[in-house]
Amino acid sequence: MEKIEWSRSKRLQKKKKKRKWVYRVITLSILAVFIIGGYLFYQVWGALAGTYDPLNRGKSSKRDTAVTMDDPFTILLIGSDNRKASSDWRPDVLILAAVNPHTNSVKMVSIPRDTYTKIANTDQKTKINASAYWGKPEVNPKGPGPVTNTALTVEHLLNVPVDYYVRVNFQGFIDVVDALGGVDVNVKFPFSQQHFGGEVIPFKPGPKHLNGNEALAYVRMRKQDPRGDAGRNERQREVMTNLMDRAMSLSTLGKVDELIKAVGDNLQLGIDPKDIPRLQSIYKKIPKKNIQNVQINGENKRLDLWYYFIPDSERQRLSDILRKQLELKKEPIEPMHTELQDAENNQGSGMSTADTGTQETSDQGQAY
Repeated sequence: MEKIEWSRSKRLQKKKKKRKWVYRVITLSILAVFIIGGYLFYQVWGALAGTYDPLNRGKSSKRDTAVTMDDPFTILLIGSDNRKASSDWRPDVLILAAVNPHTNSVKMVSIPRDTYTKIANTDQKTKINASAYWGKPEVNPKGPGPVTNTALTVEHLLNVPVDYYVRVNFQGFIDVVDALGGVDVNVKFPFSQQHFGGEVIPFKPGPKHLNGNEALAYVRMRKQDPRGDAGRNERQREVMTNLMDRAMSLSTLGKVDELIKAVGDNLQLGIDPKDIPRLQSIYKKIPKKNIQNVQINGENKRLDLWYYFIPDSERQRLSDILRKQLELKKEPIEPMHTELQDAENNQGSGMSTADTGTQETSDQGQAY
């Protein structure tokens, strides 16, 4: 009997020791996760802090009061056409995302780069991608800076506030895609596109995994798309959504060093880094079915250059949708009904592409 009790006592002691060892391992593992997580967080925080450059103004004039990410807000996503860090750039991609954390939903509008509109802090109307050029103080004494002028121009076009922004150049886009291990897309039709290295990349219908160079070619092609800008914008949103999903996955934690290097001088952030965790939390709660792409219905017309004209009635429709998403009252837009006549008049006025801040580029490696 004593032997049995002794044996039982030994087994209990072994179990207790084993439990203690397991608890220690679990505790150390949790501690390691927090230490590593904190280390990575501060690494990323430091990299993002170096890119933080808020809009050169107070709150939007389209707001009665300033907002936080607890309120419905907008983010303007800007893809600029420069390869490296430079003050000489144009917005090649413009996507306005209206995020409502109350309804866990997003409405996104892709604005074609050739959109004819009034440029903020000037008296002229031309392509929206001239807005950055006319924001430079060295070019325009009224210029508040390229990004801020672009945001103000978008605000006038759609009569909605721009609260935050993110700008990335082409090299940053390529590096981020590669750092995340590529991006998956579904090619709708066959086409080919030349990328910056000069190589022509073929795209065949069906699922395809793209590296950075391929992804840039995929989102920039326009001429071979039967839907023109509408098709191009759809591809941009597809890639952006898939990249965001990939970036939010835990499997990318090991790629932090690569992501930090990719950020480098290629990213300009109009979101305070301390708000990034809140933004991540909001995004994780939004189901894909609640991310709606709002199509712009306009018309391409070639005058001195190719322009994309959006009727005032369409601008009003877009404004109403976005303002409702932002829980703002509907307001009438400022009419721009003479845009086509203005452009036709400019065609014979001797106004050059340099005057508009818009470069007439070749088809090589471009999205025209």
